Amino acid sequence: MQTRTFDIAGLVVMTPEVFVDERGYFFESFQKERYRELGIPVDDFVQENISKSKKGVLRGMHFQRDPVAQGKLVQVIHGRALDVVVDIRFGSPTYGQYVAVELSEENHQQLWVPIGFAHGFLALEDDTLFSYKVTALYSKTSEGGICFDDPDLGIVWPFKYPLVLEKDRQLFSFAQYSGNPTFRYEEK
Repeated sequence: MQTRTFDIAGLVVMTPEVFVDERGYFFESFQKERYRELGIPVDDFVQENISKSKKGVLRGMHFQRDPVAQGKLVQVIHGRALDVVVDIRFGSPTYGQYVAVELSEENHQQLWVPIGFAHGFLALEDDTLFSYKVTALYSKTSEGGICFDDPDLGIVWPFKYPLVLEKDRQLFSFAQYSGNPTFRYEEK
């Protein structure tokens, strides 16, 4: 497995070793000890979700507040998606910065999104299947988010008019979030 980190601490992309033969391919999509070594809290995973999206669907930018804040291990099972994560840990040296990674069934990559980040993705193909392995159960009352097209974040989306739920269009601006941040940076 190959790993890639970013200037934003905590984010990790994992690319598995894929074994290909005349039958197709095989790879390990999760290996507890290997992921633990990367700092992923593997014993905390409690739920796995799958979503299916049409090309141009944008889901995000979401997070979940304490006491059920979620870390997420995400990957695309079928199709392609632009996955975007924003550092929303107030006081972090990378506060308000984002990382965008293309996840696809071809590259088999996974992205670890720790607690303290807003997460979203844009489906780049029809029938994109997206998997989320999360560290806390879903809680409607703990939902939070930041608007995907907030100019202060400056996220570059490849589609001008994505299909977005109205509730996601009404999420806080980054400035509103910053006035009462959910997460605070703790230097390690």
